[in-house]
Amino acid sequence: MAPGWLTDLAIKARRQPVPPALRPPADGAGRSAAVLLLFGESPVGPDILLIQRSTKDRVHGGQPAFPGGGVDPQDDGPVAAALREAAEETGVDPSGVEVVGTMPEVYVWRSRYRVTPVLAWWHTPSAVHPASPDEVDAVERVPIAELTDPANRFLLRYPGGLPPSVAFRVRGLLVWGFTARVLDSVLSIGGFERPWDRTRIEDMPPDVLMQVTRA
Repeated sequence: MAPGWLTDLAIKARRQPVPPALRPPADGAGRSAAVLLLFGESPVGPDILLIQRSTKDRVHGGQPAFPGGGVDPQDDGPVAAALREAAEETGVDPSGVEVVGTMPEVYVWRSRYRVTPVLAWWHTPSAVHPASPDEVDAVERVPIAELTDPANRFLLRYPGGLPPSVAFRVRGLLVWGFTARVLDSVLSIGGFERPWDRTRIEDMPPDVLMQVTRA
């Protein structure tokens, strides 16, 4: 059974308003997609499953993300799509996963996806790995304690004069963009967030900038 903090988080997350920058277009444009926010328990407390997308991906190449992808015709909605994609990308066994809720749909403008984040509890963890090498370079269980460590949090300056946005540096991964925004929201809603220096602003690294500008 999912822990109380996660079921409470799911209830609160469902009620959260979507920030203007992430609101889906009113005309219904965009393809339906889903991502899996899979929480488990590690020796140092709760953790969450992240992947690093393959550098072959022209839109999100090399970027850390939640497992997930487009909702296919055979999927029974976003929840089924999130579980299927997680299994295909990381080898996670869906039978060991309990879905506890969904968050409001958000829009990822770079890929034009209307994304439903699916919250789940990993009650029976299975071995995970880059099960789809063409899509995934690495799979990592990241402790929440590392994500909330003030030393791992900062604002990332985007190219083109866009305002800086939240980012994390954990386990050798630079987590930014959509994934970082969702993580930031979940950590806050769940009561995990610790005070951090919001005046710390870093430029996007050259290798990441190259991936962004080639998309």
